Formats: sequence, structure tokens, C-alpha cells
Amino acid sequence: MNQPVHLNKSKPSLADHVKESGRTNDPARTMAEILAVATHEFADKGLTGARIDAIAAATRTSKRMIYYYFGSKDGLYLAVLEEAYRRMRAIEADLHLDDLRPVAALQKLVEFTYDHHRDNEDFIRLVMNENIQRGDYLRQSSNIQQLNQNAIRSVRDVYDRGVAQGVFRSGLDPVDIHSAISAFTFFNVSNRHTFGVIFQDRASQDKANTLKREHVVELILRFVSHSIPA
Repeated sequence: MNQPVHLNKSKPSLADHVKESGRTNDPARTMAEILAVATHEFADKGLTGARIDAIAAATRTSKRMIYYYFGSKDGLYLAVLEEAYRRMRAIEADLHLDDLRPVAALQKLVEFTYDHHRDNEDFIRLVMNENIQRGDYLRQSSNIQQLNQNAIRSVRDVYDRGVAQGVFRSGLDPVDIHSAISAFTFFNVSNRHTFGVIFQDRASQDKANTLKREHVVELILRFVSHSIPA
């Protein structure tokens, strides 16, 4: 079991960072650059294989400065996970699902999730790697747990409106709906390479196409609905 991440290690000064890197002191920009590069490094190589030295070199900063901001390699990994979920949920929150009728709202949510996963393969790989870690780091983040509670709340609101209007069947758990959306859209990306080898007509050199976008939407709508208008 991984130990909880602590961020209270001795830190070099910001003056040391400027002296070492020659960069203008802009902590927010530096942290954003580190997170962007670290996201790809952890997604590509996993927690064990990722190297802080490689992240430092790619961001023109220092290993000491990365530890200044994030405390440790584990701290940086956890920050990467939090930022990945935060970005996804922030965009999701701007979909304005309450302004749409239930079927249209659910369709928009499925399409967004499909597009996000297809266009952000690093996110899928991060989640796959965190499953290898048995969710130990994600479990330490109250921020991620709260973000995902908000996501379930959005699904529940759409579903409850649909049930009230008679277009969705009753008795479903919003977590099950969320899980179904995640399962199809996640699989579309996570298995793209093996499917491309086994079923060569599904191979893609660009973006995942294991499952068609419109098919995923239809599968989810059929799952929750009494019927779908022709």
C-alpha cells in the first residue's frame, strides 16, 4: 500500500529556482507547464517508469523546483490526477444540461464524454495506470471525490427530469448510468490498439474508433428510455 502523500518537505527558495533555470519567476505558469509535461510522462510511463529529471528537462526547470511546488514525485503524480479530473469536470459543468430537455441533455453528456476521452488519450492512460495502483492515490484526494460526486449529481438531475416527464424508465441508479457512459467511452480508447490488431478494419492512426460515437449515444439512450423516437 502506498503511503499518503505529504507536501511538507524542505523547499528551495524561489530565488534558487530563478538562478538555476534563468526563467522569470511566474509560479502559476511554471506549475501549469510542469503539470502538462508530467501528465504525458505519467500517462506514457506510469508512476514507476516516469522520471522527474525528464520532466525538469522538458520544462526548463529543476528537479529541486518541482519538489518545491509538489513535494515529491508522488505529490506531483497526485496533482496530475487532480488536474486531469478537474479539467474534465470543469468543461462538463459548462454544458448547461439544465437548459435542455432530458433526452437532449443526456445525449449531449454522452457526446461530450466520448469526445473528451477520444481527444485526451493521456487521461485514459492515467486512469488505467491508477487502476494498476489499485486507486491508492486517487483515494487520497478529497478533491477528485468531490468532483465525481458533482458528476453523479448532474446525471441524477437529468435522469430525474426524464423520469418525471415519462421519457426515462424509473428504477435506475444514476451511478449505473454514469458507469455505462464511462464503460463505453473509456473502452473506445483503452482498447483501440488491441482492437486495431485483432480487427484491422477498426485500426486508426489518428483517434480511437473502436466504437462509433452515434452507437454509444444510442446504447445509452436505449438503456434509460422506454423507447427512442424514430
